[in-house]
Amino acid sequence: MQTDSLFYLIFQTSPGILFELIGNPNERASTYSFASQEVKQTSFRIDGIMVPPIYATDLPIFFVEIQGYKDTKNVLYSSFFSQIFLYLHDYQPKNDWQAILIFTKRSLEPGLPRQYQDFANSSRFRRIYLDELSQREELSIGLSLLQLIGLKKDIAPIKAKQLIQRARQEATDVISEGKILELIETIFVYKFSDKSRQEIEEMLGLNELKQTKVYQEALEEG
Repeated sequence: MQTDSLFYLIFQTSPGILFELIGNPNERASTYSFASQEVKQTSFRIDGIMVPPIYATDLPIFFVEIQGYKDTKNVLYSSFFSQIFLYLHDYQPKNDWQAILIFTKRSLEPGLPRQYQDFANSSRFRRIYLDELSQREELSIGLSLLQLIGLKKDIAPIKAKQLIQRARQEATDVISEGKILELIETIFVYKFSDKSRQEIEEMLGLNELKQTKVYQEALEEG
């Protein structure tokens, strides 16, 4: 599983986390669905698109791209915007739209090309740098999950255990305890690909937790 797949899995599980990330919590976030979408008559496939219900034309469509590596071919922005406009041309949605480009760290930002400078200060376009999330006063559980993906291996287990403890203590309507623990484990399976799932469960202290009645009930409710 690639880094972007982890982000998409989290957004599919809890669309509200994307709204938290852009600093715009939305009571109707749960009505959105997150998926990939083919662009007709082309080889393009938009990997991350969050759409509201078909009847909610007052809500915007969100196009999401994750960048976790250096753009050596200098095609990041041209590819992203061309996919968006092809989608708008092909599907002719009545909704407004916004584009969200998420970098795992700011150093991967190649800079907005001259041809797209009109988007630099546009409300339609946002750039997020996950390595700067720690500068926010307090991270929600959802944002902490996103941050966990980009943490170094020596720090990640400590942060994950803290997050597991928070998940057990804090009631949240955004994402259930069982799903949080599942996502943390999935992140670590990716991050520590040389370790077995059992070793990862032991690393995080999940092996005993999974046997508890509280965990089983949380998983069923999730």
